[in-house]
Amino acid sequence: MNALYIETIESFPDTTITLTNGRKYVVKESNEQVTTLMLEFYQSIQLFGKLDKEVSDDGE
Repeated sequence: MNALYIETIESFPDTTITLTNGRKYVVKESNEQVTTLMLEFYQSIQLFGKLDKEVSDDGE
């Protein structure tokens, strides 16, 4: 499943992912697990960068 197409993640108690095309998928992972996996994917394709501690400490 391409994380770029995820529109919403809901727990009913089952975790349901709705894509931008309207399709819904029920998955065994929790809402938090899906969110973590999405963030890891976004970081792997450099959509969301990681904060470099050295740069933030220097104030640059």
